[in-house]
Amino acid sequence: MSTQESLRLPRHSDASAPPHRPGLILAFLCLAGFMTFLDVSIVNVALPTIEDELHISQTSLQYIVTTYGMLLGGFLLLTGRLADAFGRRRMLQTGLILFALSSLLAGFGQSAAMLIVARGAQGLGAAFIATAALSLLANNFAEGAERNKALGAWGALSGIAAVAGVTLGGLLTDGPGWRWIFFINVPIGLVCALIAPRIVGESRAAERRSSFDVAGAVTLTAGLVLLIFSLGQTVDDSDVPMARVYGGFALSAVLLITFLLIERRAEAPLIPLGVFKRKSLRASNIVAVLLLGTCVTLFFFASLFMQQVLNWSALKTGLAYVPLAVIVAVGAGIASQLVTKVAAKPVLMVGLTLTSVGMFLLWRAPSDASYVVDLLPAFLISGLGLGLSFVPVQVAAFTGTQEDESGLSAGLINTAQEVGGALGLAVAATYAFRQVEQLTEWADGVPARVTQARTEVFHDAFLAGACFAVAGLLLTLLLLPFTKASEQPADAPAKA
Repeated sequence: MSTQESLRLPRHSDASAPPHRPGLILAFLCLAGFMTFLDVSIVNVALPTIEDELHISQTSLQYIVTTYGMLLGGFLLLTGRLADAFGRRRMLQTGLILFALSSLLAGFGQSAAMLIVARGAQGLGAAFIATAALSLLANNFAEGAERNKALGAWGALSGIAAVAGVTLGGLLTDGPGWRWIFFINVPIGLVCALIAPRIVGESRAAERRSSFDVAGAVTLTAGLVLLIFSLGQTVDDSDVPMARVYGGFALSAVLLITFLLIERRAEAPLIPLGVFKRKSLRASNIVAVLLLGTCVTLFFFASLFMQQVLNWSALKTGLAYVPLAVIVAVGAGIASQLVTKVAAKPVLMVGLTLTSVGMFLLWRAPSDASYVVDLLPAFLISGLGLGLSFVPVQVAAFTGTQEDESGLSAGLINTAQEVGGALGLAVAATYAFRQVEQLTEWADGVPARVTQARTEVFHDAFLAGACFAVAGLLLTLLLLPFTKASEQPADAPAKA
């Protein structure tokens, strides 16, 4: 994201600009951002219903989640720069319209392919919304307490959206139907796009860029999407020729290598590779990939476990997540205080340790699991761990950052989180579904065996998520410098 460019711009207005109404501007931008945060979690609870109605194989369900995250993460840096150059409000409106129309397409989806394409378009629209809205927020609030309060409200949305997403997803799926988890975005997105000029003025960077690294964004995103698709095909229950799978892996490698070559030669690279010489930034981005891989794996497979093994309704599943989401917010609040007093490294290590423990508890959950005895303790421990981890991993990304790099650092850590969630889920699903055909044959339609087979699949997924957290813990221990927030350069922000 290139928000930092907007932070240095003075607030400006012209005769056609709307009156500056901070409260209304904040509410409007938060509503726009809330939709994108909501769509990360709202779909998880509806997945079993979508699977049954559209006859999607369980191994292909992951694409509904990963495609959204990968397009969102892959284009965050580019859309931020486009917003700075062509107008942040204009790009916000573009994103809102694209998000609304793609939500309409997803709601009318009649096949897996149609739904996955629509989710990809949603992710691209969300990338425009997230970068433009955050830049407009920074540009419309004075540096200091006013802006910090606004950014705090924006940051709190992620936790609120996690609760609202799973709960609303359950309500809509059990009520009017799963399609309404997408239809609900259409009027909100279109109305926001129409009223934007009446609420927030246009703004752009003082110096307009002469070039944009579109080729870099396309090759990076295409390479990652193809990698995830190829991973999924290795366990797909259809007879996919292995030559096609290996060809997909090879083409993915070619695209990612091409991306690196483009970045080395581009006039304005999407990701200046030299920035990774900074040890803290490099380590924190790797850990962020693993952390979000754990988080998305938890939400995705816990939803399937509760509905397909425990036979809970979508609404009951959504409500079961509420304590987890609340404890994540509590953990993030505690971490925000701790990182001002101690280094980010020990806080992150404690968080990843708790996350690992919670995932291992889910790994051992029986097929007749009790919510109070088996699931709730795992949710509370892993949720507290996730909350304690989100803040220090972002603080670590900014350690040693100079002022002219802070926007890039913010964009990189956000991209790592989005890509990490999608890639982590793809790896976990590949591992979990590797024996699904043999387990299906063994179950032979016997209800007790089917339940046991499903439990084994989900246990493997939770184990993969636990391994991500353990790997993140080890990398934090070995690679992340022991630096306090107060020891950062004066011009480096304390957190994203």
